[in-house]
Amino acid sequence: MADRRFGATVTIERPIEEVFAFLAEGENDKKFSPRVIEIAKTTEGPPAVGTVFASTVKDGGVKTKRKFELTVVESPSRIRWKELSKAPIVVPEGGYDLKPAGQGTELSFFNELESHGFGKVIMGFALRSARKGADDFVNSIKRAIEAS
Repeated sequence: MADRRFGATVTIERPIEEVFAFLAEGENDKKFSPRVIEIAKTTEGPPAVGTVFASTVKDGGVKTKRKFELTVVESPSRIRWKELSKAPIVVPEGGYDLKPAGQGTELSFFNELESHGFGKVIMGFALRSARKGADDFVNSIKRAIEAS
């Protein structure tokens, strides 16, 4: 699926444990993703494998409900998720990889896209748009974490 993958890397001026904790708490997505209108954890306890976040997002002017489940939570270096939603375009796998970078943290993120039904028609556009916005997205994460 590498041809349907996009991502970017940035250095955040915060310790790796702080960056990991911020990102593992999926409700923070609203602080850096302009497409997230609302998001809430629907499972009990701290973020761990099996934790589910439900959100309302706006893509191309259309609001949709989304659900993501954490599939890997390896503090302080790795988080993976999969989308549980049924939508034209979904994320079967996405993730964050973190590693120390001096006093800060190097963060790499990626998402893979998968299309269903009408999504097959718009996949090329969605992927180009996601790749074009990847650097802005990762820099939004950087700003949100450094401001927290």
